[in-house]
Amino acid sequence: MSMRIVLVGTTHPGNIGAVARAMKNMGLSDLVLVRPKIFPHAKATARASGALDVLQNARVVETLPEAIKDCVFVAGASARSRTLSWPTLAPRDCAQKFQQLSQSGAVAAVFGPEKSGLSNTDLDHCDALLTIPTDPDFSSLNLAMSVQVFAYELLLATQVGAAPAQATDVPLATNEELEHFYAHLEKTLLDVKFLDPDNPRHLMRRLRRLFVRAKVDKNEVNILRGILTAVNRVGQSK
Repeated sequence: MSMRIVLVGTTHPGNIGAVARAMKNMGLSDLVLVRPKIFPHAKATARASGALDVLQNARVVETLPEAIKDCVFVAGASARSRTLSWPTLAPRDCAQKFQQLSQSGAVAAVFGPEKSGLSNTDLDHCDALLTIPTDPDFSSLNLAMSVQVFAYELLLATQVGAAPAQATDVPLATNEELEHFYAHLEKTLLDVKFLDPDNPRHLMRRLRRLFVRAKVDKNEVNILRGILTAVNRVGQSK
């Protein structure tokens, strides 16, 4: 069972150390850094006081898909409203979801750069938005505070325990398997001229939302890709 914290594009190394300490306080250890601006660094080490093991074991990767490829559920932290709506969870609800789905595989909470937050492209790889309620007159939380709030809720959810996951012999599709499916789907939609490459609008983003709601398992994603392959085959024969 893995509950992972992923930091994307963190600009200040001290924030990475503070996040490691927040995680250690709440019993978390799986930290992945996506393109940190400066790491390792003495400021990260200093701010991680008492949590050097979390910091030293942190993995550094180049892309968000690489950081979450084995995950069955991913929540992206964001305080900004979006053009297209994502399923949105408060920290407590999200923590309970993590506790339940972690029985099926790895789960991850993703936090973006300090100033800009996660991009819509980053959120395309997430199953839900994690939004921390704050006073509307002062809604800014720093990175370590945000992780600390969510990590605390994860600790509570772990102590309470989760409702049993729905019994199934087939595990959920991983993020990597779904990304291969989305790429296959987009190529097929382009081939059959359903998707206009010059005016794609939000079609693929909307389709991602549809399959996120469906919670596709491994067998189902294989069936869907089999259908796409059959469509591709018919198109090539003409």
